[in-house]
Amino acid sequence: MGMYENKVCIITGGGKATLKNGQPGAIGYGIAHCFAKEGANLVITGRNVKKLEDAKAELEEMYGIQVLPVQADISAGADNAATAKMVVDKTLEKFGRIDVLINNAQASASGVTLVDHTTDQFNLALYSGLYAAFYYMQACYPALKESQGSVINFASGAGLFGNFGQCAYAAAKEGIRGLSRVAATEWAKDNININIICPLAWTAQLENFSLAYPDAFKQNVKMPPAGHYGDVIQDIGRVCVQIAGPDFKYMTGETITLEGGMGLRP
Repeated sequence: MGMYENKVCIITGGGKATLKNGQPGAIGYGIAHCFAKEGANLVITGRNVKKLEDAKAELEEMYGIQVLPVQADISAGADNAATAKMVVDKTLEKFGRIDVLINNAQASASGVTLVDHTTDQFNLALYSGLYAAFYYMQACYPALKESQGSVINFASGAGLFGNFGQCAYAAAKEGIRGLSRVAATEWAKDNININIICPLAWTAQLENFSLAYPDAFKQNVKMPPAGHYGDVIQDIGRVCVQIAGPDFKYMTGETITLEGGMGLRP
């Protein structure tokens, strides 16, 4: 029996994506594999229905758990509070509980300089990342309070180091960092665990970025000292399983920086 047997995890941006070599190539998808392996039922959201359905089929066949795919998009001009509530309502209707919320989804126009960034490009990053975390955390709060659950939000080295060509992405990720720290302060009394991960994983998105914007990639993405990038399952997913668990409560509010082959550095 896995450590998340009969528990429920919501993962935004959980659709299936693969690297050019066929290996899993999305952080949310890697996380989904790890929670499913531990017995959790999953709710995965995203904009692409086919990617969600492909993930559902593979995860249910491999692990014997249930996956609820929900098409959902937090974006400028939409009723985003209603979208997040819809996801939560569907989750509770099917599973009756929420134990873990993972705000992983993020879109951006990486490679575009600050001067050239448009308002629409800036909003894309803010809404898909920062606003999405805000709305999902609000919507999940009552259920997380009941289960004394966990939230894992994703920040980035782009915000920590000021990466070239990533102004909107960096702004969104730094906003998520601040939001998470406030939630850790306010929700500690409810025994809700809040953590932030700054990953450096080799994903399909990063692979595509390296091909589309080779100059920006060389300036921003540095090879970790261990000589390889993080794996979405072995490194990122397994860390999420660990820090969402009850044994990690003492770390609430901390930032975890995960770099390929380097493990955890609080």
